[in-house]
Amino acid sequence: KKKTVSFSTMPNDRKINSTAACISFMLEGCELKKVRSNSRMYSRFFVLDSDMRSVRWEPSKKDSEKAKIEIKSVKEVRVGKKTPILRSNGLSDQFPDECAFSIIYGDNYESLDLVASSADVVSAWVMGLRYLVSYGKHTPEAPGTGHPCLRTSWISSVFDLADLEKSGRIPVSRAVQLIKALNPGMKASTIELKFKELQKASDRVGMDVACDLFVEAYCELCTRPEIFFLLVQFSSNKEYLGLKDLLMFLEVEQGMEGVTEEKCLEIVSKYEPSKEGREKGYLAIDGFTRYLLSSDCSIFDPQHRKVCQDMAQPLSHYYISSAHSACLLEDSFWGGSDIGGYISALGLGCRSIELVLWDGPDGEPVVYASPSAASCVPFRTAVGLIEQHAFAASAYPLILCLVARCSAAQQRLAAQCLRKTLGDKLYLEPPSPAESYLPSPEQLKGRILIKGKKLPPDCEDSEGEVSDEEEGWELARRPGQGEREVPEGGGPRRARLSRELSELVSLCQAVPFRDFESSRRGQRYWEMCSFSEVEAGRFANECPAELVSYNKRFLSRVYPSPMRIDASNMNPQDFWKCGCQMVAMNYQTPGLMMDLNAGWFRQNGACGYVLRPAIMREEVSYFSANAKDSLPGVPAQLLHLKVISGQNLPKPKGSGAKGEVVEPYVCAEIHGIPADCAEHRTKTALQSGDNPVFDESLEFQINLPELAVLRFVVLDDDYIGDEFIAQYTIPFECLQPGYRHVPLQSLAGEPLPHATLFVHVAITDRRGGGKGHRRGLSGRRGRRVREYTSTKATGIKAIDEVFRTATQPLREATDLRENVQNALVSFKELCGLTPAANMKQCIITVAAWLLHSDSAPSVTLNLAERYPPMEAQGPIPDLLRKVLTAYETMIQTSRTLIESADAVYGKLIQAQQAG
Repeated sequence: KKKTVSFSTMPNDRKINSTAACISFMLEGCELKKVRSNSRMYSRFFVLDSDMRSVRWEPSKKDSEKAKIEIKSVKEVRVGKKTPILRSNGLSDQFPDECAFSIIYGDNYESLDLVASSADVVSAWVMGLRYLVSYGKHTPEAPGTGHPCLRTSWISSVFDLADLEKSGRIPVSRAVQLIKALNPGMKASTIELKFKELQKASDRVGMDVACDLFVEAYCELCTRPEIFFLLVQFSSNKEYLGLKDLLMFLEVEQGMEGVTEEKCLEIVSKYEPSKEGREKGYLAIDGFTRYLLSSDCSIFDPQHRKVCQDMAQPLSHYYISSAHSACLLEDSFWGGSDIGGYISALGLGCRSIELVLWDGPDGEPVVYASPSAASCVPFRTAVGLIEQHAFAASAYPLILCLVARCSAAQQRLAAQCLRKTLGDKLYLEPPSPAESYLPSPEQLKGRILIKGKKLPPDCEDSEGEVSDEEEGWELARRPGQGEREVPEGGGPRRARLSRELSELVSLCQAVPFRDFESSRRGQRYWEMCSFSEVEAGRFANECPAELVSYNKRFLSRVYPSPMRIDASNMNPQDFWKCGCQMVAMNYQTPGLMMDLNAGWFRQNGACGYVLRPAIMREEVSYFSANAKDSLPGVPAQLLHLKVISGQNLPKPKGSGAKGEVVEPYVCAEIHGIPADCAEHRTKTALQSGDNPVFDESLEFQINLPELAVLRFVVLDDDYIGDEFIAQYTIPFECLQPGYRHVPLQSLAGEPLPHATLFVHVAITDRRGGGKGHRRGLSGRRGRRVREYTSTKATGIKAIDEVFRTATQPLREATDLRENVQNALVSFKELCGLTPAANMKQCIITVAAWLLHSDSAPSVTLNLAERYPPMEAQGPIPDLLRKVLTAYETMIQTSRTLIESADAVYGKLIQAQQAG
């Protein structure tokens, strides 16, 4: 019986990091499961022949000449469930996508479908086979040896520079420092261990290292197999990426547009470490790894690093980054007040700050976060600092929420101080009654707005009474002061307000909220209400559509419940989904809620303002935040996320034991409207050290992309309780597609040096409307009932009749869109690609089949025509005929859509205007 290699014993340190390693693994052979068309699986031993010309398997009923595939007949090697057999319903749940691969071979494009026990084994076979298919005719005797490659000569030249004595050897300590400098983030102990291992294996123990040993150590430590695998996929010679290869990678995988060879040359000269590579325009594995880790390749779309949204809409159309009690350091009751809190909040782009004024000891008002807080800050000092830092991080308007808890005399001093210190920055122009919306952030650039109470217009005196339902009463028991007087009969509390302070309030006049009906009738656009978290939460659950509608014209501020004495945070998404602009956060308390807030406000150049979704701004639009599925007029999307590996993950805080092994897993969470909230986790990477491999695909359906946030959390799998390692939070709209590194952060949001996750991101439109199915791409496609958009009856006959005329064009629009999407997916699946693939990838795949075939028909694609036909001359195999037919259907459905769209759109607009 032939010796078999079981994978459970595939040694952990045996890293497949070169094509040579893949081929030697295939020459040894291993067990794989062969999948038949009847969905049954059989274990067979697969091995590469010693002449490297064919792959055989045994035992087999066929004679040994039939139980083999010649390398020269292989058209393509596919990773994942990419053939009809592997996609069939009976199998799809029995093994993960990353453990399957298929070999497409022969003139009839038959497929040999295989399942391995791990993704590593798949990578070894796929990489080896792809190499042999490219070099089948002139296979190097032992791949990887022969002439020194670009990389080896570069590493040797680095060694020579460090070999100051020119003795051909350098001390181990210097060798360790050298590798550490070339690969920041790698632990010195890991490098030392590798040198010891290699010295022991070659019987050269000592304090010095020779060049060949240094090169071997560097290649073993610094080659990331997953990146090497990617390079081999795109490289035309399997050693490095030429300019054309790199261009193909950037356009096809990274979704970049308008890439030129000059741009590729820039990338090579910036990231390729070897001089020869830079001169010849080659990007080898080290340069490619550096590029993928660089900020040029970040997961965060660089367009969003600067202000990129329309800033000329009314103020009420934006979410505004808001702080609650920013001067607090710890919790509400015991924390001291400290002026640094204001500076750090403003530095993070916060645009709304709260100041609670109390009577100070020297006749001057002071700022406490709460009356019981341990220390106070003179109001004058606080205002001076705000003036200094107000526009350091953002030029857009800052709103100061003043809550006056001091005497009228001290209020006058506060007003004088504000006028004197803030000068022209203070916005004092009275609102124009002719307008119906607030001015825009663009119009208010560089201005500071005061939010507070205003005396009634008929009050002539230097001070007067106003109702006081502002927050903070629960805390308003100053030590040594009795209870505040509550008016008899339990009506609203009253407070004294000085005219000077009242006159500073213009666009943000605080008024009490009665109900939505009263607001609709009587509230003016410059008046705003504050809601406690509990009250706002009740509206969000009971009447979300009314709250959204209210927030179209008026600003609303939501503040944390006074029960949160530990200064914990509410979930801002609960209120953003209802359009509330200012959700006041305790900036001093890190954690999930603050991550969401910080991540969310990164998307518009971190300027503190984010434009709300159109569905929440349009005059006539109906939106309920608690919708369970896709929203009318908003195309739902699918996020395909592949978590590949982690780099330099730190140990969880507080895990003191030095020898403790981290066993991480990654949790991906979507936060947004309730229909979108979901989380999926990868399996735990066992005993993987600091650089675990996960290789797992996750999928999310996003119904309202503009409100969705993706959060990565890395946790240590522990039987007592999973410990936090790192996180990163990013708005869905800022994701860049392709292979990306996620820069991980600590719990407090600080960057962790060199700690990253390597992921692949793809975003597609969801097919077919209706519910997103986990396996929505199965073979039985035709049976799903198409869901059409319907209109909501108002009960007013004349209006309902007008909108009824839209029913037919809405159906037509749905059919046009669905037909194109279905045709696209069918074409991609026949090409052996996922629905997340793009057209370029499809055309390249078909071209590759034809190139690897001696008897292939010639196929032409005429790009001069508006709807380019793809035609074949001569007899064509069955699969290719199906691909050409699917291509034709895709072109025809697209053509129908392009030619009919304007007419259908016209009918819809007509119905809307009439309505």
